Amino acid sequence: MPRLGTYNTPVDEKTIARRLREARKRRGITQVELAEKLGIGQVLISQYELGLTRIHGALIAGFAKALGTSADELLGLKAPKNDGSAIDDRRFLRRLAQVNRLPKRKKDALLTTIDAFLAQAS
Repeated sequence: MPRLGTYNTPVDEKTIARRLREARKRRGITQVELAEKLGIGQVLISQYELGLTRIHGALIAGFAKALGTSADELLGLKAPKNDGSAIDDRRFLRRLAQVNRLPKRKKDALLTTIDAFLAQAS
């Protein structure tokens, strides 16, 4: 049986858990949605995000792909990209995803309305 101990790693499970949670929230994805993308249970996502369960190496790649980030960012080997496009309001992100699924004609009509509203607000 392998001996348990500390390893010389750049981050611990709690740090990875925090980065995972932050990446998920930046994308406006719920734990349930992420679990469905990965084919695992929401409870397991919660345990990973709390740092209660160690994430298997192969699953880190799955998380990175599902969250549109890199494994290096989740592990803290690279700083997260902050291109200014992060949206904190989950309600807005969910609606934006619904709008993205609309037919092109309806999207264009909605964008015209949004542009007119934004022009008035300036």
